[in-house]
Amino acid sequence: MAGLVVHKGTVSHPLLGRAHVIEHAGRPITAMSELDWERPAQIPTIAEPRALPPGSGTLLLNDIASRAQRAGVQILRYAGPYPSHALFSSLLRSFTTTGTIEQFTADMLDRAMRVARDEVPIDFAPAPFVRSATPHGFTDVRDGVLDRVKLGDVLYDREEQTGSLALLNPGRAILTVGPAPIALIAKIDEHHQVVDGPHPIPSFPAEVLGKAFIPELVKAVAVSSAYFTIPPLMKDVEKKLASSRIVWADLGWRAARQTADGFEIHVGFMVLTNPLWIAQFAKRISYHLAMTAQSAVLDELLASRR
Repeated sequence: MAGLVVHKGTVSHPLLGRAHVIEHAGRPITAMSELDWERPAQIPTIAEPRALPPGSGTLLLNDIASRAQRAGVQILRYAGPYPSHALFSSLLRSFTTTGTIEQFTADMLDRAMRVARDEVPIDFAPAPFVRSATPHGFTDVRDGVLDRVKLGDVLYDREEQTGSLALLNPGRAILTVGPAPIALIAKIDEHHQVVDGPHPIPSFPAEVLGKAFIPELVKAVAVSSAYFTIPPLMKDVEKKLASSRIVWADLGWRAARQTADGFEIHVGFMVLTNPLWIAQFAKRISYHLAMTAQSAVLDELLASRR
């Protein structure tokens, strides 16, 4: 599936115990915890999620949701050491839940450090999407509603995704910095067909491009990051941001990214300095920088653990 070969037989894995080997392009790239393929009862753990080709993990989870639904399994739970923000967002594409992202990620650091295999007490009900190829990429439809569309190399989702400005509004694929749309990429009709566009992502010239945040803004962002960071990592994320060089950059559809000496943030957020949206300015840049820094801190901790 999605260019992956997942072996139904299992091997002994140092992290996961009994596990299925995952191959791509004819070679093993990672493994996933043991699964009953005919009647999945748990959401499996991927040993190295970043080893998967982009988008393949989403299709793997969707296949598991489809298999569970066909078998009449009503509830699955995640049983692994990485209950991250990214995983929760991925699960919401193929499952529904009454749990919150805060509940799901509450013990993320502790679980990662002890390589937990017990279940996170959050129920996920199978609700798989149906993917269809289009001339521009693909569409994901769930319960008759367009859930996500790929145009070129960019995914436009109904829900805001960490690190991305790409959003799917009713009938439109746009780039937005919160309350302010900054580019219309395509119009989409009720049959999920592109009727205008897709237009290239524009460049965003501005006087501040390439300029670093002043120290006072770096400090404010670092302090504000506590509102968006899981409690065990608050001090680490604040320290990392406070000691980093943060630069305005034209990142296309990306909201923020890590660099060799700090972080970059999309220059489009400057539109929020308009008096109508100034209250959103610090909140939006703090959120995206906090999420990017949190991923960096967690990667460092897990690398040292491994």
